[in-house]
Amino acid sequence: MSEKIIRDPVHDVIAFRTDHPTDALLFSLINAEEFQRLRRVRQLGMANLAYPGADHSRYSHSLGVMETARKMLAQIGLSIKIDEGDKTACLVGALLHDLGHGPFSHVFERVSGVDHEELTRRVIEDPASHIHRTLVAHDRALPARVLELLSGETSRSFYHDLLSSQLDADRFDYLLRDNLMTGSGYGNYDLAWLLHALVVDKGTGRLAVTVKGVSAVEAYLQARYHMYRNVYFHKVVRSGEGMVKLTLQRAKRLAIQDRLPWPPRESSVYKALMGQRLTSEEFIDLDDVSVLHCFKLWTQSDDRILAMLCRGLLFRRVYKTIDLTRFDAPVAARMLASAHDVVTRGGGEPDYELFFDEAEETPYEVYNPRDLHAGKDILVCDNDGKLTTFSAISPLTQVLNRQLMFRRLHVAEEWADEVREAIRAEAT
Repeated sequence: MSEKIIRDPVHDVIAFRTDHPTDALLFSLINAEEFQRLRRVRQLGMANLAYPGADHSRYSHSLGVMETARKMLAQIGLSIKIDEGDKTACLVGALLHDLGHGPFSHVFERVSGVDHEELTRRVIEDPASHIHRTLVAHDRALPARVLELLSGETSRSFYHDLLSSQLDADRFDYLLRDNLMTGSGYGNYDLAWLLHALVVDKGTGRLAVTVKGVSAVEAYLQARYHMYRNVYFHKVVRSGEGMVKLTLQRAKRLAIQDRLPWPPRESSVYKALMGQRLTSEEFIDLDDVSVLHCFKLWTQSDDRILAMLCRGLLFRRVYKTIDLTRFDAPVAARMLASAHDVVTRGGGEPDYELFFDEAEETPYEVYNPRDLHAGKDILVCDNDGKLTTFSAISPLTQVLNRQLMFRRLHVAEEWADEVREAIRAEAT
């Protein structure tokens, strides 16, 4: 038996038997240049500003999603027969689901306007990509099958639930991985027991959990809530991400005005920034490293705002945060206007030296309980085989179905004290 081993901090041993066709394919895809690029794209963007250990990559997460999907399929396979071709497509989809992510998590795509899911599709379909060539060498129909699963174009099945649902391999891995690497302690849950409780309902073909798994699911959902509250929506993380967005917007504006001497127009960063289509080779070059190189050079820019933003990101001089969550939207809007006036009167540029952030997420979404085939609600199968929604069983969902939201104003330190005074006056 020929075997390749990857040691992982979450799943420990991730093994590939290269004499097995599916494992050989997966290991070949891991070594493709487009996948190796994910080593240079951080999973949590700017989270290391608040949690120094949060430097893990999309590469390690993608491996973890694949391994989690493999464990889920192994558990499901104990009770139903799994088609080898569908299993292969599902594992490939799990491995490649984040292939199109740009630098700094989701921030870059918000400025460039290029969706990471669209980029994933392009890479898988592009005959020039290593990924595509590897897939068609295994099975010419495989790229199309993988994209069907990732896009949800087929009717819902446990394969699609495994890749995209409230109980999918992606969430299972990133919660444990982000919890471990940040050291936060908020995202831990019993994955082993949750996996043991997985079943497939024979009537709907949907992924479900047994009644014994209800407590494990509740712990998992609470972990998701706490990770959003304490890590993903941390004020320093959101401030850093907002500054990255402002930096890229400023650079794009200067580039349109032909006032951005770096990067060159033919570079991948420039083309992506301007929303231009990248070749496979250019896409491989687009990562955190290439953008950080720009940030370092831009600290010496003649443009005051661009230089200030880049120095703040490189040396952790993030914008100060003023929490407005206790105020309703109209009051928060008036406070933002007051802050805008303070910076304008002082001769600053309020479009770049402050920003309003409304971070929101619903930890558990309740769907139509009458449509078990199409909905995304977690399903529970009782001892008699009766299927019901998780929200009908667990009272915890009534709390987690409420939106978690923070309203915050982030402002450059130069204006922070004056802005706070203006907001206090507005609040009285």
